Amino acid sequence: MNLIEALNWRYATKQMTGAVVPQAKLDIILNATLLTPTSSGLQPFEVILISNKALREKILPIAHHQPQISQASHLMVFAAWDNYSPERVNEHFSYMNKKRNMPDSTTDDYRNMMLGLFATQTPEQHFQHAAKQAYIGLGFAMIAAATEEVDATPMEGFNPAALDVLLNLNDTGFKTTVILALGYRNAEKDWLVKLKKCENR
Repeated sequence: MNLIEALNWRYATKQMTGAVVPQAKLDIILNATLLTPTSSGLQPFEVILISNKALREKILPIAHHQPQISQASHLMVFAAWDNYSPERVNEHFSYMNKKRNMPDSTTDDYRNMMLGLFATQTPEQHFQHAAKQAYIGLGFAMIAAATEEVDATPMEGFNPAALDVLLNLNDTGFKTTVILALGYRNAEKDWLVKLKKCENR
């Protein structure tokens, strides 16, 4: 399929079969997510990939018993930075400079400008900004999944605070933002599968 065909093929799958997504397809989806463009290149989120059935059963009530949680092959949990601390920003700029074989001082002017901007904002503003970057990653993951003919359902219907506790994210500097269920559609049981796409007008 070409890209538009893949996007027409995909939909927010409501019922999945439980079939396992091959590792090769998972790798493509994860690599596409890693290549997500983010503000100032900070990449202020991580993805927690969950396949463990017992853990997903614990997530089920936190996510209002949405069946995709247990029926999926994997869950991609997007967790964003809870703040843009100077340590985090400096570490990431240093990492980028090292990877690009540039002196660490190369980005000093831009880095200091960013640090000055973040210093005027609250941690909640930082988190909201980081969460928006995570959603860009979600979009890349969904597009990659579609091109691999893997069904993907984005899910906001869960209790982030409870999920943070379950995944031991408290005091790690990350907060959950959105879940992406990966798997294969159960066309016989999913009422949404045959409905016509409605593009933005």
